[in-house]
Amino acid sequence: MSRRIGFFILAFGLVIGLFEGCSTLPSLENRSVSTALVDTDTTRLGRAISSAVAAHPGQSGLYPLPDSRDAFAARMLLARAAERSLDVQYYIWRKDRSGTLLFEALHAAAERGVRVRLLLDDNNTAGLDPTLAALDAHPNIEVRLFNPFVIRKPRLIGYLTDFSRLNRRMHNKSFTADNQATIIGGRNVGDEYFDAAEGTVFVDLDVMAVGPIVEDVSNDFDRYWASGSSYPVGLLLPPADPARLEQLASQASLVERDPAAAAYMAAIRQLPFVRELTEGRLALEWAPARMVSDDPAKALGRAESDELLPHQMNEIIGEPARDVELVSAYFVPTAAGVESFAGMAERGVNVTILTNSLEATDVAAVHAGYAKRRKPLLQAGITLYELRRLSPRTNRRAGLPGSSGSSASSLHAKTFSVDGSRVFIGSFNFDPRSAKLNTEMGFVIDSPALARNISTAFDSRIPANSYQVRLSNNGQLYWTEHRSGEWVRHDAEPGTSFWLRAGIRLLSALPIEWLL
Repeated sequence: MSRRIGFFILAFGLVIGLFEGCSTLPSLENRSVSTALVDTDTTRLGRAISSAVAAHPGQSGLYPLPDSRDAFAARMLLARAAERSLDVQYYIWRKDRSGTLLFEALHAAAERGVRVRLLLDDNNTAGLDPTLAALDAHPNIEVRLFNPFVIRKPRLIGYLTDFSRLNRRMHNKSFTADNQATIIGGRNVGDEYFDAAEGTVFVDLDVMAVGPIVEDVSNDFDRYWASGSSYPVGLLLPPADPARLEQLASQASLVERDPAAAAYMAAIRQLPFVRELTEGRLALEWAPARMVSDDPAKALGRAESDELLPHQMNEIIGEPARDVELVSAYFVPTAAGVESFAGMAERGVNVTILTNSLEATDVAAVHAGYAKRRKPLLQAGITLYELRRLSPRTNRRAGLPGSSGSSASSLHAKTFSVDGSRVFIGSFNFDPRSAKLNTEMGFVIDSPALARNISTAFDSRIPANSYQVRLSNNGQLYWTEHRSGEWVRHDAEPGTSFWLRAGIRLLSALPIEWLL
């Protein structure tokens, strides 16, 4: 028996060694060089915003996109309006209705002569290789993969042979047209992010921006595009099938003719947001805004601490004086974070936090990292809300966090306000993964108006759609919710089974917090 075990160990070692020999990344020596196009003032987008930008020197025009369908429509409209360039960067891009339609929107733009640069993190591109290779084969489209898997199938082999690199991902999201307008925030590309799916729909937040902040996003895109982790797909994928682009157009046409998708697109066309944007009547919030972003070298473990997003945010925001209102889909504060929030509370700062409940989260392991910190946070005077999975219908345009009316809502937004005057919107979760492993980006905006939107949500919509976590007199957690005009108390995590809760307790005891 021991001889047989030794044989299997030897064989496994040989297989892993073979894969390691086949998993060397290609050289980037002859990679093409390109940068954001700057001479775009005379494009349709440039002409449309020039007078408003000139009237607000030093400020950017901002429009929050809490509504999922507005967020999809905004991307489609920017893709269709672009005349010179589209620079697009995402962590996830699904091969579903919305993903197919947006791929075809990029293809259609390229057919008009628009230069398209598409940068995708490679962690979630399984099944997309033929489409990405076909897009890249177009003379006006270049596709790059960030931190790629050399062995395309099975990707598990990559994690076994190169875990320290592949565990670091590009979580940034941006969609920039003609270096004139951009969208950044929490949403990836997929039906669940745009309220186009049955089942779970993510409550999320993006912001569309024009003005000087757009150049900052374009420069940051260039940084990632030219980084040592950004690989042209031609170095990784087999040559494209020439018919694949025609198939993509056909797939998009079939998607649009599908009754469910047709109804969705018809609803998109009727959105007030679409009319206001296309007619130049969209009311923007003009405010000073700064972009914060990790150095892409973070993906290789080579970035200095002062080049990371948390350090940049601390420098811009400083010490809160009155209140912090934080929304984070994945909230793992760690012992250091608890100490920081407790210190704020001791100074008289009111700290209120919204994250997912166990029944609503899509990553149970992350909830385990948060769950063990609830008691010390509550003992420090922090107010905790957890979004319910079953949320009542709320006003679509009321702002974050609202529900789309889906029976399975899960929080995916990442935003916070400080002292009723400054707001962060971006991709950064308050967890060790965002802080130390993944690259992230976002805007810090000096806007009392946007800060009031978050405060209003915490005053009304969040309590109506969430559980509040509390501590009993004997130090036990319980949850309250307002339902049918009455307050209901739960002494165990609502909507969960004994076995799920037991699993979370087990995960909480494991030394995995640094991975979450």
